[in-house]
Formats: sequence, C-alpha cells, structure tokens
Amino acid sequence: MAPDFPTNKLLSQQSEVVIVLPEGATGSVIAQLLFENQIVKSSESFFRVAVGDKRSAKIAPGNHRISQNISAIQALEQLLDANRIPNLIKIYEGGWKSEVVTSLVNYGFSATDIAKAFSIAHLPQGFNQVEGLLFPAQYSFAKGTPVTAAVQAMIDRFTSESVAQQLLLGSKEFTGQKLLTIASIVQAEGDEKDFSRISRVIRNRLAIGMPLQMDSTVHFIKKVRGQIFLSTQSTLINSPYNTYKRYGLPPGPIGSPGVAAMTAALKPEVGDWLYFITVTPGDTRFTKSINVFNSWKLLYEKNRKAGAFK
Repeated sequence: MAPDFPTNKLLSQQSEVVIVLPEGATGSVIAQLLFENQIVKSSESFFRVAVGDKRSAKIAPGNHRISQNISAIQALEQLLDANRIPNLIKIYEGGWKSEVVTSLVNYGFSATDIAKAFSIAHLPQGFNQVEGLLFPAQYSFAKGTPVTAAVQAMIDRFTSESVAQQLLLGSKEFTGQKLLTIASIVQAEGDEKDFSRISRVIRNRLAIGMPLQMDSTVHFIKKVRGQIFLSTQSTLINSPYNTYKRYGLPPGPIGSPGVAAMTAALKPEVGDWLYFITVTPGDTRFTKSINVFNSWKLLYEKNRKAGAFK
C-alpha cells in the first residue's frame, strides 16, 4: 500500500482545487474523489482516517476548497473547515427549525419558497412536521439548487443515519416521533456525558405520571437561548409544549438532536432518578429525593447569583 503524504508539508506551497461532494456520499466515495483530485496519495488512507474519526459524519455535501498533496488527516480537517466551504449552512445539534429558516434566508432563498419546501417535504412515516428532522451538519449546495432539494437533503441526511433509522422504528413504549421528541429534550437539557441519565429521568417521570417540567421546552416556546434562569411567569405560558403545565411529552421535537442524544433516547442509563440540576457548569447531579434536589437547588442559586453561569 502506498504511503500517505507527510503531514508537515507547507500548505502555502501547495495548489488548491474545489471538489464537489454529492449528497449522501459515503466515506469510500469521498476517499475516491480525494484521490482522483490528487489530494491524498491513496483512497484507502483517507477511508481509514474517516472510519476512525466520528467527525467524518459531519462532512457537508457541496463545494469544498482543499489543498492538493496532503495527508489524509489534513484532508479531513480541511473538509470540516467551515472557512473552506462557500455559502455554508450550519445546523447545530439542538437547532430549531426557525433557526434553519434564518440560515436558508441568509443563503439566498426566499421565505415563501422555504415555507413551501417544508410543506411538501417527504417525511418519514408517522411524522407531520419537519422540526427535529433537519439533521445537524454543515451543508453547501451547488448554485441553482432549489430550496426544496436543500430541505430534503437535510431530512434525507437524518434518515440515512443508522441510529435515526432505529429510532424511527419506535419501541414497545414509544413511537418513533415520541423517541425523537425525547432525544430533542435530552439534547437541549445537558451535556453529552449526562444524556443517558437525562433520558432515564424523562422515562421515569412519564412512567409515574409526573410532569416533565423541562426548562428547554419553555425556551423552545419563547425562542430564547443561553438562559439558565426560568421565571415562574414563563412556566405559566399556555402552550402544548409547556411541560410545566401539560403532562406527558410535548406534541413533537423541540429541535434537531444529534447522534449521541438519539442514542441516549434509545438506551437510557439504568437508574431511579427523578430530578437533576446543574449546580455549576459541568456539574450536573441526579437524585430520586426531592429533599436532596432542593438542597442542590439552593447551591445552584448561590452559584448563579455569584456569576458561575455567565
């Protein structure tokens, strides 16, 4: 097997090419395109790197400006570099449909055409709205691409993910839409290291008929981000998505979850927790006891007032 190019070559001395990655391109297809455009020494070298690095799943379709004669690792880094992707649309994990609309408008599509694209998009069976189905990734489309194709590409990217396919099948307890709704709440409520326990809290509350009381669902209603404190007035908003006033799951997802959150929705950690709270950034605690939770809430309030969450 031919050796890869050395990683210490100066990129400023190398020529660059623009390659177009087709929608749904597999790792082997991308590897072959890189080889054919004299970017990497062999397709095998890039394929090995891509398989071993989960970030490769975030490579966007569309145009990429990339240096020639570089290592497979450098090629992956450049494919993930937003500055090398013209007219990039980014969907972040937990992103709302409304935020995607803003990105599409900034991209150059009209609001009217975007609304129509959402209304006629082909959705998985059992779904009647696109919220939660726009897969978090970076997208770049060829000039002249209609917005209908762009929107469908985001949905198709979701349905091509193996964990999403498993989730869409549903379970004995939940339909695919309900599992996706759980995943979207999990995504919005904490850090990845806590996802599986947050998923368990949601299930435990549902099992005993306890209201979910998730701040993220109210933030979704109000379309606000970056807020830790939730006022009592906010918990009284009249909306089917307000899990302080309504029992059970909201009627649909509250954003687009990533792979980790979907996995947690499918496979929650075993535990009896009913409460969790982040007392300081990076320190989220779980308990079954309301008394313990209330003591942690006092600590949270103290840390919040001291500016720990700014």
